[in-house]
Amino acid sequence: MTSFRSDVYQYVARISEFSVVDWFVYIGWVGLMAGLVASTGGFLLVGDYHGITYPPEAWLVPIGALIFSVAISIDTIGHRTIYKEVLQGGEALIHHVTIFNGIGSCVLLCAAYPHRTYFAVPAMVLTALSMVYSLIDEGFHWHRYVTRNSDRVEMWSHVFILIGHGIMMTGWWMFYFGGYQGVRETIDVLANF
Repeated sequence: MTSFRSDVYQYVARISEFSVVDWFVYIGWVGLMAGLVASTGGFLLVGDYHGITYPPEAWLVPIGALIFSVAISIDTIGHRTIYKEVLQGGEALIHHVTIFNGIGSCVLLCAAYPHRTYFAVPAMVLTALSMVYSLIDEGFHWHRYVTRNSDRVEMWSHVFILIGHGIMMTGWWMFYFGGYQGVRETIDVLANF
């Protein structure tokens, strides 16, 4: 059995097999998540620089998004190369449903700042659905793993996808329930630029 480090290197090296379409998908997906890290983290850093205090859970949003982003940057390499054909069945659809619900929940949680009750309920529903579909996806991955259509790098990347997503969304909901402390002040700072 090879070392895990060697397996990771071999897995990541498959990026050289990307087609132009694979690169567009990869950059779009990983770039979207990196943008979430930069926008949420940047927002908090601007406020922090101007003396605004946030509750600790606010910082969990970009931290969780960063963990998620690193994990998908690895996982997606396998999805666009060695496991591309295997994913064409129901698993690809599960990925799309999960992504739709995940992005929708983030957008609605942002919209819930000025309109708390109107957007919070659909945001909560989409958050729950994104986690449910993530767990369904894990069932597919474990089945593929035990039938030798997956490997431990893909499986560990999925562990960190769940960790990052869970930290990000739990932190975000705690931040929401706490009244988005510090957001109004940061918006005022940004409005004066």
